[in-house]
Amino acid sequence: MSTHVPLAIIGAGLGGLIAARVLHVNGIEAAVFDLEASPEARTQGGMLDIHESNGQLALRAAGLHEGFTEIIHAGGEAMRLVGPDGTVHVAEEDRGGRGRPEVDRGDLRDLLLDSLPQGLVSWGRKVVGARPLGGGRHEVTFADGSTITTDLLVGADGAWSRIRPLVSGAEPRYTGISFVETDLLDADIRHPRSAAVVGGGFFISLGDRRGFLAHKETDGSLHVYTALRVDEGWLDTVDFGDSAAAKRAVLARFDGWDEALRGLVADADGHLVPRRIHALPVGHRWERTPGVTLLGDAAHLMSPFAGEGANLAMLDGAELGLAVAAHPGDTEAALAAYEKALFPRSEESATESAASLETMFGADGLQRMKEFFTGGGPGGPDGA
Repeated sequence: MSTHVPLAIIGAGLGGLIAARVLHVNGIEAAVFDLEASPEARTQGGMLDIHESNGQLALRAAGLHEGFTEIIHAGGEAMRLVGPDGTVHVAEEDRGGRGRPEVDRGDLRDLLLDSLPQGLVSWGRKVVGARPLGGGRHEVTFADGSTITTDLLVGADGAWSRIRPLVSGAEPRYTGISFVETDLLDADIRHPRSAAVVGGGFFISLGDRRGFLAHKETDGSLHVYTALRVDEGWLDTVDFGDSAAAKRAVLARFDGWDEALRGLVADADGHLVPRRIHALPVGHRWERTPGVTLLGDAAHLMSPFAGEGANLAMLDGAELGLAVAAHPGDTEAALAAYEKALFPRSEESATESAASLETMFGADGLQRMKEFFTGGGPGGPDGA
């Protein structure tokens, strides 16, 4: 039996939750469906720098900026750029005023979830298909066999969106960069060498088309992204079920690097997590399709090297909610207004992200990033 919901948001990530919250404060109730079994089903990743120009604007539209200021990671805007030999090329303390404070992604998601009426998010609802019914209405089918119909369908379901095919045939492509993620827990006590290397905020070490990106987390751990410019199949050659073997395979790519840097992998706690970095084509857009739209990674997946993905997703969600509220009873006018602004801003950020990838992981990435941070060069990351 199918249930009808007037407005359905698929995906309870930051963008989908902001959309639901902005709609809620404007008196419009949406139903949110997420594939995770519960809000606690998995950890939510590392630190995010939330920009004044987009992410913070979204939080203001949602009436949550004050709550956001209470979860800011003090000291998180510090930054350190280090070469393969351990030489520190740039070191900046967190003095505030950069307009990009760091927060824990999980804390931010909790802030959004706590702002919504209980039961608005339905958990354990994995989408397996969606189809148009005509007149702007759609049917969504879930893995448990249940279905919903809706007058307005929002795909906020990430890189491998099940809703995207309704509007676009584009698929994410491998960018040439793979991450291997590691964690060093209770770093100040258990891993003092690594804690001293990374410092209190964002850390970058680059050289020979590879490197380490890391953050000091609010729980005192270090979250490390080891970045490699490798073929798409390279991760498949590594047995990540055997942590010792996986560490050896990754560290073989860093022969000759400073031992303190290698320790970010060698001394890691728990399993190593592989992740290929994909992106949609720069400038991805679609023709206006009645009754459906996309936001966040579903709309404009890009590499993390401009630090814009989460910020854009949140702004997308806020602007979609505001557009719907501004056009009561006229879904198509709302979606047209939303997409008119969505496409150019996402193209600009995707262009920046692609350029930053080449800057960081080109042959002279360390020098170019040093020039960027000291004011002498173009393009660089805001976080990972």
